[in-house]
Amino acid sequence: MIVCHQYKFIFIKTRKTAGTSLEIALSQFCADGDVITTLNREDEDIRRARGFRPPQNYSIPFRLRHLADYTTRDWLKVLLRQKPAPHIQRHADASFVQAFLGQAVWSEYYKFCFERNPYDRAISRYYWQTRGQERLPDINEYIQSNQLHMLSNWRKYTLNDEIALDFVGKYESLNADLASIAEKLGLPAIYLPEAKADVRQNRQHYSQVLNPASKAHIEKLCAREIEAFGYHWRAV
Repeated sequence: MIVCHQYKFIFIKTRKTAGTSLEIALSQFCADGDVITTLNREDEDIRRARGFRPPQNYSIPFRLRHLADYTTRDWLKVLLRQKPAPHIQRHADASFVQAFLGQAVWSEYYKFCFERNPYDRAISRYYWQTRGQERLPDINEYIQSNQLHMLSNWRKYTLNDEIALDFVGKYESLNADLASIAEKLGLPAIYLPEAKADVRQNRQHYSQVLNPASKAHIEKLCAREIEAFGYHWRAV
């Protein structure tokens, strides 16, 4: 997640939509008071090599303790400096971000994220979840075992089951949509670094990878985004 006060934008990071590359690129526009959530060590190395701002202001303060999964004992340890303060999750959803920032900022700032074809996203998610495993499980069995929060981004950018952001770009038109966002916000051209680009091993079209049961499972769990963004199954 990125919250930039100078340019008045909120970037919500969805899963498997080039979110890490976007977060690295957007952090270059941030100043001292802005919110930048953490990345994996390798991705932070990419961000640092480009001279962009590192994570900052991502702790959840005690006054917003209802947003953190911390007990009274945990908070006492925080006060005694025996435990770090809870922090904003990098994939925080719209309901959390709205509560964290307050209604005034939420209403005023330009809020955006990116979505991706759910069939293709499921395959990308599989390779990310199974990275480093010596023997990969069967991809269709694995996808069919995934629940809603693993396969769908819908809750990330909705409130009360309705899209709550000003713009939801598409991974499939990433550069064009990003250019539109930059123009809207008055940002310089945004160039994305390659992050996590080597994780996915199979670049076949999803229709050549997913079987009918996987297709049906994805369509059941991702029905709202399929309808909202006009995604449909296309065989090659």
